Amino acid sequence: MNNIILITGASKGLGRAVARIAARQRHSLIINARRADELRDAKRELSAFTEVLAIPGDVSEIAEDIAGRAIERFGRVDVLINNASELGPSPMPPLELHPWESLLRIYRVNVVAPLHLAALVLPSMKARQRGTIINITSDAGVNAYRGWGGYGSSKAALEHASRVLAAELEGSGVRVFVVDPGDMNTEMHRLAEPGVDLSRLADADDVAPAIVELFDDPRPFARVEAQRVEAVR
Repeated sequence: MNNIILITGASKGLGRAVARIAARQRHSLIINARRADELRDAKRELSAFTEVLAIPGDVSEIAEDIAGRAIERFGRVDVLINNASELGPSPMPPLELHPWESLLRIYRVNVVAPLHLAALVLPSMKARQRGTIINITSDAGVNAYRGWGGYGSSKAALEHASRVLAAELEGSGVRVFVVDPGDMNTEMHRLAEPGVDLSRLADADDVAPAIVELFDDPRPFARVEAQRVEAVR
């Protein structure tokens, strides 16, 4: 079945890796990212396989535009993948030194924007009694790592909000998943730990299949550790 899939943070890293698999499976895509040039490059690649609507901009500022244009173009959104994230300053400061303006930005992108975008697409999902919301989180939202307080606490908030949302949507036909992709060799991780050799870590392409499999997962809610899924496959 062809799904209409909306992915934020889709121009590189995990978002693009998921979009690449979905495109080759002929799912239609709405992709969003902050950098217009990188998003154009992603659209050019993905359009060889499927229909793609690319909407550049900061998801925390243009959620209404993203959802509105997606529904105008395709009539619905079947799968929402909230992948866009804000790390904060690099290198990451301890919480006591973390600028409050940066914390507000982190929470706006990592918590408020995903919930806002979900709220915008939920009415049509509930009307069809079918839909999937996938929120990308982190083990930093569960474990206390020095220096990761801003990013990690925002992911903890997103995880708990996802659990509440799933409870509120029980019986609606809309499923909610929280995905911890594990440590990856990505640009964001390199910014988080500048100068550290990350070559031993998994690439986004190795992790993405576990997320795509959730499109057909019947569970109403689950927290998925993507690299453990890969390990047992």
